[in-house]
Amino acid sequence: VQLQASGGGLVQPGGSLRLSCVASGSVLAYDYAIGWFRQAPGKEREGVSCISSSDGSTYYTDSVKGRFTISRDNAKNTVYLQMNSLKPEDTAVYYCALRLSGFYATRRDEYNYWGQGTLVTVFS
Repeated sequence: VQLQASGGGLVQPGGSLRLSCVASGSVLAYDYAIGWFRQAPGKEREGVSCISSSDGSTYYTDSVKGRFTISRDNAKNTVYLQMNSLKPEDTAVYYCALRLSGFYATRRDEYNYWGQGTLVTVFS
């Protein structure tokens, strides 16, 4: 399984970015959940948002609720993270991860595969 994350960049506070995570590989014949995690300098990697394949349920960490939206296009094996009203504290490397289950999890050790990360920098 390979995960390709993209869409990061530089943006001013209040701006928007859309991250994409494209999955490929034979495991895609099965249900899988995708999670977005982020890691800021000097901090632990934290869960940001997740989406299940079984029922489309989603999760958002409190700090991004109302600003971020996760969605998936199963035909393209792609999960998106639309990030609006970005704040400096959103600055981090964002990683997507795949869980071999139809249901999402919020702990990073419950994910089986990881992408390479894409950097989001929010500066004023």
